[in-house]
Amino acid sequence: MRILLIHQYFLEKNDSGGSRFNEMTRVWGDQGVDITVLAGMIHANASGKAEKYKGKYFVKDRYDEKIEVIRCHVSESYNVNFLGRLWGYFSFVFFGLWAGVFKTKGKYDLILVTSPPLFVGITAFLLSKIKRIPYVFEIRDLWPESAIDTGVVTNKAIIRISYWLEAFVYKHARLINVLTPAFRDTLLTKKNVPAEKVIYIPNAADFSLTEELLKTFDAKAFRKDLGISEETLLITYVGAHGVANHLIQLVEVAEEIKDKPVVFLLIGDGMQKKMLKEEVAKRGLTNIRFIDPVPKKEVFKYILASDLGASVLKKVDTFKTVYSNKTFDYMACKKPILMAIDGVSRQLVEEAKAGVYVEPENVGDYLEKINHYLNNRSELDKQGLSGYEFALTSFDREKLAAQYLTHLKQI
Repeated sequence: MRILLIHQYFLEKNDSGGSRFNEMTRVWGDQGVDITVLAGMIHANASGKAEKYKGKYFVKDRYDEKIEVIRCHVSESYNVNFLGRLWGYFSFVFFGLWAGVFKTKGKYDLILVTSPPLFVGITAFLLSKIKRIPYVFEIRDLWPESAIDTGVVTNKAIIRISYWLEAFVYKHARLINVLTPAFRDTLLTKKNVPAEKVIYIPNAADFSLTEELLKTFDAKAFRKDLGISEETLLITYVGAHGVANHLIQLVEVAEEIKDKPVVFLLIGDGMQKKMLKEEVAKRGLTNIRFIDPVPKKEVFKYILASDLGASVLKKVDTFKTVYSNKTFDYMACKKPILMAIDGVSRQLVEEAKAGVYVEPENVGDYLEKINHYLNNRSELDKQGLSGYEFALTSFDREKLAAQYLTHLKQI
């Protein structure tokens, strides 16, 4: 079987960030699937191209034996402002289409495209017509709702066009995969998508990356190297530092709890990281630290050395429908979760008994929940183990990748 995957943010080896399809395609490759990926040249949270891509429009590489990656030009205005981001999206639409037509060889069985951004659906639709094969559209985030709710998109004309494009892409897709039950409900009740067209393969925990570390990694020594005492409650956030994440709420919490043995570790990058670092410096805080993006295997070391993992998003209704992908990384590392996302993410953590919900942007609630852990540290290991066992049963990457491939083979 041959799959053409369109994924603007497909990670390079040792990149930080969401690795859903790096892990999915690894499993599929082991099962004999041949995969070509059309990907962008700029990381989702990077400010520009790496040196090896500058001045180039297409670069071919192999992720591994079964996965060929064609990196396509993305405008370097991508992370400048909203208009730059929009131009970055459309530059990938055009160059991804060009690569799909002129840089790929042979017959593919289907196209799999994952969003956001929504605009990759244009590339998928056109290539499906040119190559005369179906496409499967995956929704990792409801767009344009999330962009509207966070205030990123306010122009009424752009909003109307976005909703029209969304309906068009859904209509012509052979299947639509959603990452949460709430996404599925929204498509069925509000978007008028036929139920037989919707499948559900969520984000998951990749235990292949954590099992060895859980047995061999010296978390105490690593923590000591970070200068964090055993008595300190170390709360680690891994992910984007953007508008949607609204990490200023963690800065506000850190300021209120600076007299307690609590340290926040923020790992990642994004448009608001500079502002956040300036705020921390202005407030004279020493209990919140920033770590630049590190490879996935290194991220797990930081998580394993922590007491809690934080999942954080802005307080808007759309985010009640999402699962934070880092939640599953925390579970795979047996760490309880400070879940500052309401809705299905809250339900997940409460059902798994894998941590505690804290109301987003409510500093008082953060303080109450953190103080509870300071006074009840025995709950940390208990909740961490509960989350691990829950993920092992219901969110194992290997099992879900096999289910996904079954759906793809049927069409």
